[in-house]
Amino acid sequence: MEERHASDRQRSSTDMASRPAASRSLLFNVFLIATAVLMRRLCSVDASATANQQTRPPALFVFGDSIVDTGNNNALTTLIRCNFPPYGQDFPGHNATGRFSNGRVPSDILASRLGIKEYVPAYLGTELSDFDLLTGVSFASGGCGFDPLTAELVSVLTMDNQLDLFKEYKAKLERVAGARRAGEIVSTSLYMVVTGTDDLANTYFTTPFRRDYDLESYIDFVVRCASDFIRKLHGEGARRINIAGAPPIGCVPSQRTNAGGLERDCVSLYNQASVVLNAALEKEIKRLNGSAELPGSVLKYIDLYTPLLDMIQRPGAYGFDVTNRGCCGTGVFEVTLTCNRYTAHACRDPSKFLFWDTYHLTERGYDLLMAQIINRYGL
Repeated sequence: MEERHASDRQRSSTDMASRPAASRSLLFNVFLIATAVLMRRLCSVDASATANQQTRPPALFVFGDSIVDTGNNNALTTLIRCNFPPYGQDFPGHNATGRFSNGRVPSDILASRLGIKEYVPAYLGTELSDFDLLTGVSFASGGCGFDPLTAELVSVLTMDNQLDLFKEYKAKLERVAGARRAGEIVSTSLYMVVTGTDDLANTYFTTPFRRDYDLESYIDFVVRCASDFIRKLHGEGARRINIAGAPPIGCVPSQRTNAGGLERDCVSLYNQASVVLNAALEKEIKRLNGSAELPGSVLKYIDLYTPLLDMIQRPGAYGFDVTNRGCCGTGVFEVTLTCNRYTAHACRDPSKFLFWDTYHLTERGYDLLMAQIINRYGL
C-alpha cells in the first residue's frame, strides 16, 4: 500500500515537473505560428506595394479638347482661350493658366490620383523641365474634335496636329531619358483622349458646314475619325488608351440657352445624339481592343454621360445648388472671352455650382466626376 502511494507521489512529482516544459513548448509553438502569420502579412503588404508601383504608369499623356487643355491654346492665335481672370481663380497662385475652369481639370486630377504628379502641363508655350517630360504632358486644344473641321473653324489644334506634337515630344524624351527608357515610358504610360463634344455641339448643330450629313451619318463619320486617331496613336507606341465618350450635351448651359426654349430645358435631341455617338464609339473601341490590328492594345471606353447627367439631375446629392447655369456672370452665355473680370464676375461660391462657365465644370464638379469614374473603372 505504501509502495503504491510512493509510486503515485513520484508520478505526481514527475507530472508537476513536466508541466512547465510542456507549457514552454506550447508557448514556443504559438510564438512560431504568430511570427509566421505576421511575416506572411508583411510580405503580402510588400508584394501589394510592389505591385502598385509596377502597375502605376510612369506618365500621363493627354489629347483632346478644352476639358483637358491645360494651356496649349495660349500659344495659338485663336479666340478659344482663357488665360485671364476669373479663370484660374482657385488654381494655386490664383493663376489663369489657360485651363477652362476655376481650378484643376480632369487630367490634373487623374495624374494626382495615380500618384504621378499634381498637375499636367501644356506642351506648348511652357518651359518644360526634365521631370515634366518624363511624367507626361497635355497636347489637348480647346475647341477641337475628332472631326478635323471642328478645330479648323476656330483655329486650334486638330487631333492630327496634337499627334505631330507627340512625335516631337518623343524626340525630346529620348534626349532626356535615352532611347530605351523613352520607349518604355511611351509603351507603359496611360493615354487619355477626351474630345467629340464640340463636333456635335458646335460643328453639327451650330454651323451649316456639315449639314450635307444627316445626324446618323455624321456620327458615323466622327467615329471613323476617332478610330483612325486611335490607330495612329497606337502606331506611335501607345498601348493603354482611355477614350471618353460625350457628356449629355443637351444639358450643358450654353446648349440650354441656344436650343432649350424660354425655360432653358435640356435639349433632348442633343442628348440623344450623345447617346448614339457614345454607343457607336464604345462598340468601335471594343472591336479594336487587343485586336490583330492593334496588337497589345488595352483600350477602355469611359462613360462621362451617365455620372454627369446624374449630377445635373440630382444636384443635392452632390452638394450643388445650381446645375443649369455657370458660375461666371449670368451663367447663361458666358464662356472664354465673355467670361472675364470686367463684364462677368464669378459667383461668390463656385463649389455650389456644377458648371464654371456655360460649357465647363468647376474644379469641384470635375473632382466629383473623376471620383466616380476612377471608382468605376479603376484607372
